[in-house]
Amino acid sequence: MMEFLSAVGYTKTVHTLVDYYQYIKAVEYLICVAFFVSFPMFYKYLNKPQTAAQEASR
Repeated sequence: MMEFLSAVGYTKTVHTLVDYYQYIKAVEYLICVAFFVSFPMFYKYLNKPQTAAQEASR
């Protein structure tokens, strides 16, 4: 796990345009996966039913 966390912030040296494109694509896919995981959780958090105590305080 520590190797993964240290590799996350690692900047890769690229020599060709294809290397650069592959690196950017990989980062883009990681961002998309993070969004597709976090957005449904955030949506469920926003739309959870209110408890009686929360309704009384309104």
